[in-house]
Amino acid sequence: MPATKDRTSRNRASSRPFILWREVLTAYAAPALMAGTAGVVTGQRDLAVAACTSIAGTSAVVAFLVGTWLRHGGRPRRWTTTTPRVVLTAALVIATVGAAALLGWLTSQWLPAHTPIPATPWLERLRIDLPVSAALATTIVTLRWRSTAAASPA
Repeated sequence: MPATKDRTSRNRASSRPFILWREVLTAYAAPALMAGTAGVVTGQRDLAVAACTSIAGTSAVVAFLVGTWLRHGGRPRRWTTTTPRVVLTAALVIATVGAAALLGWLTSQWLPAHTPIPATPWLERLRIDLPVSAALATTIVTLRWRSTAAASPA
């Protein structure tokens, strides 16, 4: 039997449509499972709790916001489809990580200093959890969206 290449499945990622709720669900489930498992295996209860709250929650929120912005009402902005994939991803990652880092600092430093909320180790985790989650979610959603936007007829 001769070996033939299946050209229809060559780029399966771009053949699937970009469906926002699936991307958000995946953005929540993947870090929750990975970080949660690591927390349970290593006996770090705070990591297991953070996996389902600040880590996965941030990832899902960022995936929703970035995915919604990229889709722009179903009609993507021209520059988001013409800019090289790596440049677009890097620009969005820098923007979301900057916003998440600012939010993490605000929550862990400014909030306890200016409100009755006490400084806790959980609040300190946010300085790391928020930017890392934002970076991963933005990268994955942007690359997934771009692969489907490039494959879609304009």
